[in-house]
Amino acid sequence: MTDSSALSPILEARGLRRVYQDAGREICPIDGLDFSVHLGETIAVVGPSGSGKTTLLQLLGGVDVPTSGTLHLQGRPIHDIADDERTALRNRSIGFVYQFHHLLPEFTALDNVAMPLRIARQSKTAAREQARAMLAAVGLSERLDHLPSQLSGGERQRVAIARALVTRPALVLADEPTGNLDRETAELVFGLLVERVKAAQSALVVVTHDPLLAQRCDRVVTLRRESRR
Repeated sequence: MTDSSALSPILEARGLRRVYQDAGREICPIDGLDFSVHLGETIAVVGPSGSGKTTLLQLLGGVDVPTSGTLHLQGRPIHDIADDERTALRNRSIGFVYQFHHLLPEFTALDNVAMPLRIARQSKTAAREQARAMLAAVGLSERLDHLPSQLSGGERQRVAIARALVTRPALVLADEPTGNLDRETAELVFGLLVERVKAAQSALVVVTHDPLLAQRCDRVVTLRRESRR
C-alpha cells in the first residue's frame, strides 16, 4: 500500500500574493504564486534582483505573512494562525541558512549548533551530543571548540548548515548560502548542504544567483521582476 502522506507536499502555497507600499507605490514581488515542496526534494529559486526571491523565502518560512492566498506547512495553515503558533511551528519544522552565517561570536562551533536544541529545552548534555554528531557530518569534528573568528568562511557556513539541520527540520530554507564564498568553497558548501538535506529526507528551497549551483537541485523555479503600480 502506498503511504498517501508521502505523496502529499510538506509545504503548499496557492495564490500566494504579497503587496507592500513604498512612497505611495504598490509593490507586488509575489503575485498569485502556486508552489509546492515534497520531502526529499531540493528546489532552487532563481531570478533577477527585485523578483521576490527573498520575499518568497520569508513567506514560506512564516517570517512574513501573505497579503492573500494560502500557505500550508505539514498540513497546517501558517498564513492564518496566531503569531506564537507560527513561531512554534517554524522553530520545530524549519531550518534557515543565510548568506551571512549569523553565528554567535562568543560561542564555540559546538555551542552554536547546540543552541536551537537548548532553546527547545533539551539538556545541555543531549544538545551537545547531537551538535557534535551534526558537526561531524559536515566534516568539522576537529573544530568543535573553535570560535567563529577562528574558522574560515567555508567552515562558518558549514557550522550554520549544521545548526539549521540539528533539529531535524522537515524543511530547510537557504538564502544565498554561498554568496560570500569563492567558487571552489561555494561548490563544496552547496554540495554538502544538498547532501545533508537528502540524507535527512528533509526538503530544501534555496535562493541562488548561481546557475551552476541551481542545476544541482531537483527543480529550478524562476521568478520575474516585481510589479509596481
